[in-house]
Formats: sequence, structure tokens, C-alpha cells
Amino acid sequence: MNSESSRYSPVPISATSADVAELNKLVRRGARALNEQFDEDTHLNKVIPKPWGYEYRAYVDEFFDFWALHIDAAHGTSMHVHPRKLTYLICLGGQGVTSGLAKEVPVREGTILRITPGAFHGTRNAGNEPLELIEVEVPRNKFDLMRLKDDYDRVGTAYEATSLEEPEHSMQKVTAFPNTHMRRRTPNGKFRFDLRTGMDIFYRRRSEDIFYIPLCVSGVVYSDVEILTGHEGDKRRPQTDKQYLCISKNF
Repeated sequence: MNSESSRYSPVPISATSADVAELNKLVRRGARALNEQFDEDTHLNKVIPKPWGYEYRAYVDEFFDFWALHIDAAHGTSMHVHPRKLTYLICLGGQGVTSGLAKEVPVREGTILRITPGAFHGTRNAGNEPLELIEVEVPRNKFDLMRLKDDYDRVGTAYEATSLEEPEHSMQKVTAFPNTHMRRRTPNGKFRFDLRTGMDIFYRRRSEDIFYIPLCVSGVVYSDVEILTGHEGDKRRPQTDKQYLCISKNF
């Protein structure tokens, strides 16, 4: 790996024997990782209130699931695990800390974390402003979740069933792609989501762009999604034959 690639590579949080041991304890106590029913669990396309803030879907298809997290100051998610899915955690703004069982990683605008299946993790807002994150989850399954520790008494509970309507920037069908929905703006209006080809990005990078995530089946099959950044120092080229979700600041 050359220095240019390594500079923008995700920070790994990988499952260890300690993670496997804790997961085994949860399973023996009766904890379950459930399965999302794509055509039935429609409340997942709305805003999900959380004791630490709220989260909402930004994009979803048959394989990829993008969730935006808004974590209020002095709050944090549970220490939890996704036994079956790979997660990339990318920071749009704010400051925080993501903790595994044996390490902590500072999080700020531009940070990318790669969290393997089976690796416990939790993220806390360490600043005075909201911490804005995107979780890129593959393969799609929102209910692949077990909580180990939680400040809000949710250990042993399933993913939230309560949701709120957000009609102004709701999830919409993407007519060009089967079984695909996306949100054009964040509810607070700070960020924008666009589908763009690699060719378009190659010739038309924009100053407001933050991240480009390739929506390719190979990323799911090989558990490797090369997330490009909008940073002027990131000279990596998008693959011109791929479709990308572009995340931008909404000036």
C-alpha cells in the first residue's frame, strides 16, 4: 500500500478473541441477532428517536444500508456488536471517541473506521456540538445487533420499533435502480446525498464533497469498500464504471 492510500485508509476495529468470548456469553444468555424483513419493517425508513439523539436511513438497496447518526453532546451509543455485518463509520462533523473492548479511536470530521463483524464498539460525543456520523453497513440487516453495555437500560432489547415522520426530506424511490431508496437531504439540512457515476466524480469534484462511497456488489462479496474523500490531498481516482453515493455539505 502506498503512502497516499494509507493516509486515507480506515482505522480498523477488528474482532479479537475477547470479542468472540463476550459474544458467546451474550448468546448463552439468550441474546439474539434478528433479521430485517425488507418489505415489512417500513418504520426503518423514518427517523428513529434514540436516548442519545436520533438516527435515520440515508440510502438503502438490497445490499447496502447507510444510516446517519446525530449524537447529542455528552451522550453516546451502547457498546454493541453486529455479528454478521461489516460497518464503516465515517464522521461528517463534531468530535467523539469510538471504543472497542481494547482500544479507543478519536473521531472528528473526515475520520473513517472499519469495524469488522463481531467487533464490539460504541461511540460517544466528546465535544460541545452534535456528533454527525454515517454508518455504511453491508450486508443490509438493521436488526443484526446485540448490546453489551448501555447507559439507557437497553441491554438485551431489540432495535427500536418507534419512529417519527420526516416528510420534508423523506426516503424516496430511486427509479433507475430496483429496490433502492434514498434521502436527498438530512433533516437538519446540513448535508446532501447524491448518486453520481465515477466518471462524473472524476471530471467534476466539488469543494463541498466530503465522501464518495462505491455501491458495488464486489464491496459486499469481498467485504472491502474503498471510501474516497473529498479532501484535496486525496488523489485516488474513482472507478469510472461504478456508481457512488456522494455525501456533501449543503451550503
